[in-house]
Amino acid sequence: MIYSNHPRPADLKAISDVTLSPFWLTDPARPAAGAPLSGAHAADLVVVGAGFSGLWSALLAKEADPAREVIVLEAERVASGASGRNGGFCSASLTHSFENGLGRWPREMPALLRMGLENLNGIEETVRRYSIDCDFTRSGELTAALNESEAQDFKREVEQGARFGKTFILLDRQQMQARVNSPLYQAGVLDPDAAMLNPARLAWGLRRACLGLGVRLFEQSPVQRLEETRSAVILHTPQGHVRARRVALATNAYPPLVKHLSLYMAPVYDYVLMTEPLTESQRAAIGWRGREGLGDSANQFHYSQITADGRILWGGYDAIYHWNNGFRPELENRPETFARLSAHFFQTFPQLEGLRFTHAWGGVIDTCSRFTAFWGKAMGGKLAYVLGYTGLGVGASRFGAQVMLDLLDGCATERAALTMTRTRPIPFPPEPFRSPIINFTRWSLDRADRSGGRRNLWLKLLDALGLGFDS
Repeated sequence: MIYSNHPRPADLKAISDVTLSPFWLTDPARPAAGAPLSGAHAADLVVVGAGFSGLWSALLAKEADPAREVIVLEAERVASGASGRNGGFCSASLTHSFENGLGRWPREMPALLRMGLENLNGIEETVRRYSIDCDFTRSGELTAALNESEAQDFKREVEQGARFGKTFILLDRQQMQARVNSPLYQAGVLDPDAAMLNPARLAWGLRRACLGLGVRLFEQSPVQRLEETRSAVILHTPQGHVRARRVALATNAYPPLVKHLSLYMAPVYDYVLMTEPLTESQRAAIGWRGREGLGDSANQFHYSQITADGRILWGGYDAIYHWNNGFRPELENRPETFARLSAHFFQTFPQLEGLRFTHAWGGVIDTCSRFTAFWGKAMGGKLAYVLGYTGLGVGASRFGAQVMLDLLDGCATERAALTMTRTRPIPFPPEPFRSPIINFTRWSLDRADRSGGRRNLWLKLLDALGLGFDS
């Protein structure tokens, strides 16, 4: 099936009065902003960024050593970035997909699968232990095939997974539509090792847990520069500074404070719509009673979830890169993409014609060429970083934080010894080459989707080199 990118008047009407703000962040439960840093402070560990990576770093560090003095510095408010704007998919995968991991680290896949499941279990246990109200639902994740070629790919994935003890459940057309009723879905595969959740509420729950353990959090405190001394790193903010023995850099898609990291990460804008709550008859028309995470297997894919109050989140497809790592608030509003998403939604669920969208927003994904997070150290080992989750950070960020702490503490753990955690992706080229290469790749991926999956010579070259571009 090929989506039409030409919105009808009805598609435009459905988005005519949206609120241009992330739905998750309009929740009345959002905590008030904390005070900014003021004056001089000192800490054993300073975490830069209060998204998932930063909050998990602070929480795990404090749990491991309650005497450790931990400070978190956040430029805006907790979960203002990707952690409060995503689709709420919390996967056990650490490698962005089973096939991506198998193609890159086949010998490590048994360990990566085991660690990924342990990580998901750890998130669930933390949610339960700290009574975090984030609608954590261990529902699994469905991927739909839009054509026969994609359905055949599912069969191969199920067979490969079985060889590694990974369970995928193959669904034919009738079985897939019995779960989620769409005329476009030709087959499906269910990955049971995934949960759906409210991402902002998870972040706010981690915030509360950190504060309860004695972590000091300063919001509205952007770090403007890092100053290295022989024994410490001094982090300067507009109204103060912190002297830190160790620093965990968890800024992800934001412009990195360690400048060379911009070579390895491209900030890509992703866009999302949220519907009004469905009526009971509308819900009966689509099914989806299991509340599984939902996506399709196209190169330019959609992702979706159904919330506890019966709304449908619908995002993806466009992944927009702006010249020279463009990163500005005004780029979060892209009317042409919102219109395209609306059109695709009603092509997927024509039985929901007349449903309105209440919220529309954009956010930035920290994309890297291998699709998975990468780690490293700087400033003589006093600073560690993680970035490059490429849209899979809701679950993988806890693992990412653990590896960062291993690096800072000098712990020789199994996870820190993995080839995946010890190597970096191939960097993206600098401008003026970066933009045309990324945009030509996006054009090529769109052509592949519109030609039954046939990849042109450029995509075949990227495949051979183990490179890619993804949302």
